[in-house]
Amino acid sequence: MVAAWHVTESGRVRRRLGPRLAAAFAGDEARAAAFDDRLERHLPHLLAALHELYGWRYDFFWHLEQILELAARAAATRPAELAALDAARAAAPTWFQDHRALGAVAYVDRFAGDLAGLRARLPYLRELGVTYLHLMPLFRSPPGENDGGYAVSDYRAVDPRLGSMAELSELACALRRAGIALVLDFVLNHTADDHPWAEAAKRGDADAQALYWMFDDRREPDRFQPYLRAIFPERGGDAFTWRPDVAGPQGGKWVWTTFYPFQWDLNYRNPEALAAIAGEMLFLANQGVEVLRLDAVPFLWKEPGTSCENRPQAHLVVEALNALAALAAPALLFKSEAIVHPDEVVRWIGVEKSRLSYHPLLMALLWEALATGETRLLADALERRHALPEGTAWVTYLRGHDDIGWGFADEDARRLGLDPVGHRAFLNAFYTGRRQPSFARGLPFQENPRTGDARVCGTLASLAGLEQALAAEDPWALDLALRRILVLHGVILTVGGLPLLYLGDEIAQLNDYGFRDDPAHAGDARWVHRPRFADARLATARADPASPEGRVWHGLMALLAARRRTPALGGTELRLVETGNPHLLAYRRRHGAARCLVLASFSPLPQRLPSAPLRLALDAARAVGWGGEGLDLAGDTVPLEPYAFHVLTPLPDAA
Repeated sequence: MVAAWHVTESGRVRRRLGPRLAAAFAGDEARAAAFDDRLERHLPHLLAALHELYGWRYDFFWHLEQILELAARAAATRPAELAALDAARAAAPTWFQDHRALGAVAYVDRFAGDLAGLRARLPYLRELGVTYLHLMPLFRSPPGENDGGYAVSDYRAVDPRLGSMAELSELACALRRAGIALVLDFVLNHTADDHPWAEAAKRGDADAQALYWMFDDRREPDRFQPYLRAIFPERGGDAFTWRPDVAGPQGGKWVWTTFYPFQWDLNYRNPEALAAIAGEMLFLANQGVEVLRLDAVPFLWKEPGTSCENRPQAHLVVEALNALAALAAPALLFKSEAIVHPDEVVRWIGVEKSRLSYHPLLMALLWEALATGETRLLADALERRHALPEGTAWVTYLRGHDDIGWGFADEDARRLGLDPVGHRAFLNAFYTGRRQPSFARGLPFQENPRTGDARVCGTLASLAGLEQALAAEDPWALDLALRRILVLHGVILTVGGLPLLYLGDEIAQLNDYGFRDDPAHAGDARWVHRPRFADARLATARADPASPEGRVWHGLMALLAARRRTPALGGTELRLVETGNPHLLAYRRRHGAARCLVLASFSPLPQRLPSAPLRLALDAARAVGWGGEGLDLAGDTVPLEPYAFHVLTPLPDAA
């Protein structure tokens, strides 16, 4: 929290450092003045966060000055086109809440081969209406095991198989001119063990070793270990790895490795670590990256006697980085990745933290509703846990590169009469086909033999029943599977926030079991839902609207076009509408003077919905649906087909 002291001291710092900071701008008075204006607004926030983290150090103000000079140099060298983007984003800071905004995510190699191939697919992205493109990890990483690229060897070098940093910067420019923001992963909890900082640490460089958590013996690790959660049970639950290749008095050192032995955790108790990662962040911002997905943020701060997750100081690290971005690259936004308890997820979201966040609870409960045919947990979550601070938004999605975990709150399940442990076991069994009847074909991931806990892998189409229906050559099952796919997309497109498509889902790509034949992927079931983009499938979808992929493609394109025509879907306001039917979900969206009503069925059977709550929510007796059909709400009930999805807006003469 910013106190009066922070404001007063910020003024003193500005006056004291003014000449040194102005020197970075080499006589560009306009840029220097703009930076000073941003200092006046954001330095108190930066000072508050840094002082809380490091104010106890005798050299605190020296570190503060070093970080401010870093920000000034980044602002001074920011390309003119990006400086113009800063001004445009300042005029429309909630661009991601627009009803025409649409996100997409893909691995570069699996979607397009390399950066040049991806640039060639720009017309396709524009055809979809994409305004936000998240490219999965693309920095240089170690050969062999590298956690799918989340072990970063160099934040300033692209994997040479994909291209170069110059090509990435050119791609960012091309995307920006097409109205598409470039989004990259920023892995700030750890680096790869062959990062230049890690290599220097191996040689015995004391400053480099201080960037990481390193120990000469087990005394300190053993103070932490009893409180730590086993992220990957097959590792045995130890978060520390003995590295004989790190120079130390005992012939090596213990290194904190939360995830994998080749990923070394950074030590943010050391302000040099924060300054180092800030330098990488601002470098990427000046290459044209507009959004950074902050990877594994709950783990940033370590404290003895705690789980070392979601500590208050971890939030302060993100706040400090946010303030630095506001000083040097104001267009840069953060998206938090915190797959934790729903209460903790929300704590990472804010104008001074991450303006965007994944909505893992919505994602999980959409699949839960399909499995159970009921919307009780889903509706409860939207009622209680969907609202966010002003100026922020959820990123709504159906699946990503990772597994699906059942992250609903135990207390929510119990309040609705569900046993959370048993319900998660049911969902895992349902989506892996271990419980019948089930339409899904998924694979288990990270099963814990001690607790029975697991997560689920699979493409959207395979989890929704398309793979099974095609194998059985069952037209009825095929129709239901396609309806499931479209109703899921319908909800994430209308519930409020920035919808995110995993590229390939729009053409109903199925599981790729070939990963089992690849030694680099065979041990990681998540590769089953990371197939290479099937151009032949896209060609079929476009040419044959009656084919399964064609029905999904054309159905989704119709949903996207209708969304762009519906201003009521802008912003984030949402109000649940009680239907009295546990299989149905209804909510009203309003933005400005525009309003609409969304109806979704999660039942494979026809349903009927009372008209009265619809008339009340819309304040109209007649409405028009996205398909253009009029709907008379004057009767007692409205019929809905299996897995129906409708967006209703009042007819003009009934407003």
